[in-house]
Amino acid sequence: MLTERVLSQAVRTMNGHYLNLKTLDENNLTLPAPKPGKRYMLYMHIPFCERLCPYCSFNRFPFEEEKARRYFENLRTEMDMVARLGYDFDSLYVGGGTPTILVDELVATINKARGMFSITDVSSETNPNHLLPEYIEKLDGVVQRLSVGVQSFDDGLLKQMDRYDKYGSAEQILNRIIDVADANVFKSLNVDMIFNFPAQNEEMLINDIAAILESHTNQATFYPLMASPAVEKSLAATVGKVDYAREQAFYEIICDGLTGGDNPAFTFGDAWTFNDAESSMIDEYIIDYEEYPALGSGGMSFLDSKLFVNTFSIREYDERIRAGKLSVSRMTKFSKRDHMRYRFMMQLFGLRLDKREWERDFGCTVAAGLPAEYAFFKASGAIDVDDAEQITLTPKGRYMMVAMMRQFFIGVNGVRDDARSCLPGDERELLFGAGVPVK
Repeated sequence: MLTERVLSQAVRTMNGHYLNLKTLDENNLTLPAPKPGKRYMLYMHIPFCERLCPYCSFNRFPFEEEKARRYFENLRTEMDMVARLGYDFDSLYVGGGTPTILVDELVATINKARGMFSITDVSSETNPNHLLPEYIEKLDGVVQRLSVGVQSFDDGLLKQMDRYDKYGSAEQILNRIIDVADANVFKSLNVDMIFNFPAQNEEMLINDIAAILESHTNQATFYPLMASPAVEKSLAATVGKVDYAREQAFYEIICDGLTGGDNPAFTFGDAWTFNDAESSMIDEYIIDYEEYPALGSGGMSFLDSKLFVNTFSIREYDERIRAGKLSVSRMTKFSKRDHMRYRFMMQLFGLRLDKREWERDFGCTVAAGLPAEYAFFKASGAIDVDDAEQITLTPKGRYMMVAMMRQFFIGVNGVRDDARSCLPGDERELLFGAGVPVK
C-alpha cells in the first residue's frame, strides 16, 4: 500500500540519522552512568549457534565449546564492570545466537546477575532442539520467559532455512512445544515465527497459525521477514526475493486467525506479539525499557540518547574484557528530534503512547514535537484514541507500526552487516551455513 511505501522510505531516511555510528577511541570505551530513579533492563548476547541460518543478521558464530565457555566467563566479568558504573536492573533478557548452547553456563550467568541486581524476571531465547528435559529442568525457576525460535511449522520452509535436519520436523517441534507448555514451567512460553518468506503462501501461513493454536503456548510473535542488504542477497540466492507488497495481507491473516472471532485465543501484546489471557510479558523489551546496556559481542545499548554497539569480534571481545575494558566499539548520539521519533515509534509499536510521559521528558506535546509525523498518522486513519493521556492505534495503525519497525530493524541489521564486514577474514567468512569453528 502507498502508506507502507511512504513509511518505509521515511524510516530509511531516519535510519541515516539514527544509525550513523562513529568508532570510539581507546579512551572512551565505556558507557554513561545510570540516572537516579530510572528503570533499566540488562541485555546479554550469546553469539554461538549449532547452525547458522541464512536469513539471520544477528552476530553469531559456529559453536565451539572451549571458546563458548571462555565467552561466558568474560560475560560475567563484563557484568561486574557494569555494576561498578552504578547500574541496577529489574529485568534481564538473554538473546543470541543460542543462549542455551551451554545451559550450565547460562544458568550460572543468570544466577550471578540475580545475586548482583534486583532482577525479578528473566527472558531467554532458545532453539527447538533444546526443548528437552535436560535443558528445561535446569531453566526451571531460573528463566521466567522462554522464547523458542521456530520460524515456521512448514517442513518445506524449514528445509529451505537449513533448520529441518538440526531442529526436527514441524510435527516434532510442535510436540516438544506442547510438552513444555503443558509442564507449566515458565510464566511465558513464546513461539517466534516469521512470515512473508519468499516461498511462503497463504495456506502455509494459515497452517502456521493453526499450529500455534494447537501448541498450548501462551504467547506467539510473528515477525515480518527483515532482510538487511547482505542477507537479502543470500535469501535471493537460496529461497527467493522478498515481496513486501503482500506483507499487509499476510499480517491481517495472522491478526484475524489469532485475535478474531467471538472468543479469540489471543490479544495484542504489541503490534506483532500475541498473548493469551494469562500472559502479560511482551517480546520487544525496548518497549518497556527505553534504556538498556548490552553485554557481549554484538550487543547494542541505548543510554542517555546514545546508541552503542559492541565489538563483533569474539577475539577482540576476549582481549577487551581481559584488559578490564567494556566491549563498546562504536557510538552515535540521537538529537532531541531523533529521540522523539524513536519514542514515537517504539511506544506506538507497543500500542500506546503516554502523552504525560512525553511532555515530561521532551517539554512539548507530540503534535508540537513531531508535527509532520503526527499529522500523517492522523490523516492516514492510524490513530484510534487521542486524548490528554494517550494515543492508541486502529488496526491500520498497527500494521503501519509493523512496517516501520520492520524497516527500522532492517537498518539495525545493516549496522550489523557493516560491523561484520570489518572482522578479520577467518571470523567474517563464517556468516552462513554450518561453517567451521572460529580460530
